[in-house]
Amino acid sequence: MNYIWSILIILSFIAGAANGKLSDVVNAIMIGAGASIKVAIGICGIMTFWLGIMKIAEKSGLANIIAKAIRPIAVFLFPEASSNDKAISNIAMNFSSNALGLANAATPIGIKAMEELQNINKDKSSASNSMCMLLAMNTAGFQIVPATVIAVLAASGYENPSEIIIPTLFVTSFAFCCAILTAKVMQKLFPPQNDLCEVKDGKN
Repeated sequence: MNYIWSILIILSFIAGAANGKLSDVVNAIMIGAGASIKVAIGICGIMTFWLGIMKIAEKSGLANIIAKAIRPIAVFLFPEASSNDKAISNIAMNFSSNALGLANAATPIGIKAMEELQNINKDKSSASNSMCMLLAMNTAGFQIVPATVIAVLAASGYENPSEIIIPTLFVTSFAFCCAILTAKVMQKLFPPQNDLCEVKDGKN
């Protein structure tokens, strides 16, 4: 990405100089830099608030309550982790962070969940079905409240940033369901190699 952005910046200067509008390019850069600071401060406020809420949920035991609430669903989606409370708890917090649009907060929690799933993975050389499912769910990015996007729109001066909630919920819900369905279908079509070996050994 650094190379791509560098090329774009260089090309913008070349195009500006060729068209006699180099001063406009420089002014646009200065205005954009100032606007980025305003947007960043607005995002920091929203992120700080929701990260604090997530931390309170973790310390108060709410994360464990959420984990217990989603256990029936987790058993279906993550059968390998159904007996691992820590993995289920991290998955629940990861899902909650994504649902609130806190991608930055969801990432470290998702990594912890992956580590727990790897600990119970039979074949350490390849990803388990549960790991693939978690990756698919995170990639789909289900969001109830897109807090980060709302913060960017609000900081940019958009009049009604909350109006994206319904469209975002519809689109991400559809993507989320498709991701889960695809992961389940692929699990059936391509079972883990260790499962195939167990079946063959049983027949022999």
